[in-house]
Amino acid sequence: MQGHQLVAHFIDGTVKKGLSLDVDPKRPTCHLKTETGGTIEVALKDMKALFFVKTAKGNPEHKESPDPVPGDSRLVGAKRVRVVFADKEEIVGLMNRYPPITPFFFMLPIDPKSNNIRILVNRSAVKQMGELAA
Repeated sequence: MQGHQLVAHFIDGTVKKGLSLDVDPKRPTCHLKTETGGTIEVALKDMKALFFVKTAKGNPEHKESPDPVPGDSRLVGAKRVRVVFADKEEIVGLMNRYPPITPFFFMLPIDPKSNNIRILVNRSAVKQMGELAA
C-alpha cells in the first residue's frame, strides 16, 4: 500500500522527505518511511509543518500565488488565512475553521497549482496568523 508523499519541515530547520501511512493530528507521533528506505518516528511537536505533496521533488520553477482562483470549488465555505511561522516563512491557504482550536490544524494551499495538497501546521511554530478579506 502506498502512503502519502510528505515533506516534513522540523522547527530546527531540518527537512525530511518520505511516505507516511499514519499521520493523525490527534496522535503525538507519526512514522515516515524515508527515501533511503528506513523508517523514522516523527514527534508532531517537533514539526513546523507536514506538507502532503504531489511529488517529493516539487516544481522549483512554480511561484505560489497568494490569491484565490475565481471559481475554485475549494473556496466555498473556506476562510483565506495567512500564517507566518517563527522562521518568517509565510503561507496563504484555506481553512474551514478559523481560528483553529487544536494544537495541529490542516490548511489547503490557496494556489490550486501548488505541489502541496494539504498542510498540517503545528500551531506552536506559528508566530502570526490572520484571516484575509475575501
